[in-house]
Amino acid sequence: MAFEVNDNNFEEIVLKSDKTVIVDFWAEWCGPCRMITPIIEQIGTEYSGRVFVAKCDVDENPGVTLKFGIRNIPTVLFFKDGKVVDKQVGAVPKTHFYNKLNALL
Repeated sequence: MAFEVNDNNFEEIVLKSDKTVIVDFWAEWCGPCRMITPIIEQIGTEYSGRVFVAKCDVDENPGVTLKFGIRNIPTVLFFKDGKVVDKQVGAVPKTHFYNKLNALL
């Protein structure tokens, strides 16, 4: 299950993590966001202990959204050592996410 991050806890949970982190920037009204939700949840289960999976609602967290230049959703950012190391914009097949993630591990 993906952990909900927000403007208040993003730095502590994502940027200071000692694991690779993926953050799904999404919104309730976004159809493509709902399409990738099962993929994000599956990654959280399959990579448990190795990868931290989070979701960030762009409508409720404008600070983080602005800081990382999120203009389109869904956007999934891949973090390692507190830095963005990869990005996926739009709904894509799960193999795209797995390939990006495996390259970071």
